[in-house]
Amino acid sequence: MIQKVSSGSPWEDVVGYSLAIRVGNLVEVAGTTAMDGEMLIGKDDVYEQTIFRVKKIEKALLEVGATLKNVIRTRMYVTNIDDWEKVGKAHAHYFSTIKPVATMVQVSKLVNADLLVEIEVTAFID
Repeated sequence: MIQKVSSGSPWEDVVGYSLAIRVGNLVEVAGTTAMDGEMLIGKDDVYEQTIFRVKKIEKALLEVGATLKNVIRTRMYVTNIDDWEKVGKAHAHYFSTIKPVATMVQVSKLVNADLLVEIEVTAFID
């Protein structure tokens, strides 16, 4: 069984990707940012961008029968590693009791200069 989730973003067709894919019990959610259509959520606020990202990830997970409780790994890409505490605080807001394996790394930039964080997750439905 393979299920694909689309965000409706025109970038999915341009680049050739899905927001999320479930294959059996495994779910992968692509790197997601704080773009809501053409609107940037949380300009200059990495905490708000992170919160928005996790909510969008949660919505994608629900579409394939998973929840945040099924997340086993998160990957966070930040444009300024000095923001690690703000990103970590937002991550902990959702994952403090779930405690997935997590990685946070600094990248030189994301596709839009106003994007401060990109997050992707892996989930397993038992």
